Amino acid sequence: MSMNDPMADMLTRVRNAGRAKFNSVDIPGSKMKTEVARVLKNEGYIRNYKFIRDGKQGILRVYLKYSPEHGHVICRLKRVSKPSRRVYLGSKDIKPHLGGTGIAILSTSKGILTDKQAKRENVGGEVLCKIW
Repeated sequence: MSMNDPMADMLTRVRNAGRAKFNSVDIPGSKMKTEVARVLKNEGYIRNYKFIRDGKQGILRVYLKYSPEHGHVICRLKRVSKPSRRVYLGSKDIKPHLGGTGIAILSTSKGILTDKQAKRENVGGEVLCKIW
């Protein structure tokens, strides 16, 4: 079965696993998904991630993070740029998401960055998703 939007599939798997209180979730791997997982770990939205080689495309295992009250740390995940409608922002157009309480993840010429990092690096790019 072909998949039209692998990034939306990753976000949906993380969202559903968090609601089901799973400890980890397995996602078909890619370089972009691994970089998004790196950003999520650096920003404190997941505990860890691991890329497992399986002779095919690989598996990205994401270890979810929960608050002391056993609630998922990620309240909402929203896919912004889609295959049917790409959304790009210039460096001057990047604004803090929800006043800085959430993050936007961008695909830039300098790699996958958060909105704050992209603003600091003075680069724009495609807005992949918003998380809060």
